[in-house]
Amino acid sequence: MAKFLDTLGISNELGQIIKNAKEKLVIISPYLQISDRFKEMLEDQDRMRIYIDLIYRKSNLQPQESNWLKGLTSVRTRICKTLHAKCYLNENKALITSMNFYEFSQVNNEEMGIVVNKDEDPELYEDISNEVQRLIRNNDEIKVSVEKVLPRKNNIQVEKVENVKRITNFEGHCIRCDDKIKVNVKSPLCPKCYKSWSKYNDKDYEEKFCHMCGQENKSSLNKPICYSCYKKNK
Repeated sequence: MAKFLDTLGISNELGQIIKNAKEKLVIISPYLQISDRFKEMLEDQDRMRIYIDLIYRKSNLQPQESNWLKGLTSVRTRICKTLHAKCYLNENKALITSMNFYEFSQVNNEEMGIVVNKDEDPELYEDISNEVQRLIRNNDEIKVSVEKVLPRKNNIQVEKVENVKRITNFEGHCIRCDDKIKVNVKSPLCPKCYKSWSKYNDKDYEEKFCHMCGQENKSSLNKPICYSCYKKNK
């Protein structure tokens, strides 16, 4: 059954949801200001190639948040202009709460929330997961680019966030099982296949599909796309 949480309980449960994700992690919060503790957890999950969907409302992120997010290769960011919900989900638990993914809220606000365990309440978890997937489908992935500029006064280096660039064709294919994943030639395997591949760590091991078009093709981590896709995108 769903469990009620106070402010401290929410913060602790949120950390467990991030840290224990093995397949997927979804963070839905209108506002972002990520604490060092949660940044370390997300960086670790990024190194483990866990796909992270981050949905938020405000496009004018602080430069430090934008730079940090840009460096995480497994994170897919989306903007929902009407977003008010706050929800955090992995493959086993869902947390619905009043708390934003915002450091000030975690330290200063009085918050409430409930956590749902998939094993204990599968129907409720599935309802939450379905709504989360609807938000993901209905909001295009965006890419935040950050530019460093040097103002004339005081010779102090500052950062400026450029316009958000929308990605329209971001779906690729796992070169081993053909599941749809984000296009990333440096990471052309889905999380499940990457764990299997990492046991031997052979970048020349022959796989079955092109990372971009999904057609059957002799590929590998060193050469994840077919010759036709290479010619079109070089």
